[in-house]
Amino acid sequence: MRFKIFVIFGFLLLASLPAESQCAMCRAVIESDESGQTARGINNGIMYLMIFPYLLIAGVGYAIYRSRKNSKKE
Repeated sequence: MRFKIFVIFGFLLLASLPAESQCAMCRAVIESDESGQTARGINNGIMYLMIFPYLLIAGVGYAIYRSRKNSKKE
């Protein structure tokens, strides 16, 4: 039980940190913009696109968990 709490706490800690997700080439081109709005918009877009693979993996993991839990009940 302690391990689960430790893992959940670690995940929440890492999830709360801000992330920069631009590649080096994108960052070099966009840094020429003085306002920084373009860079912020592209960074948010990359983060938005990065969410879906993790949601898909989490959904598959949850489905496997439920099927194993239901098979143990029977």
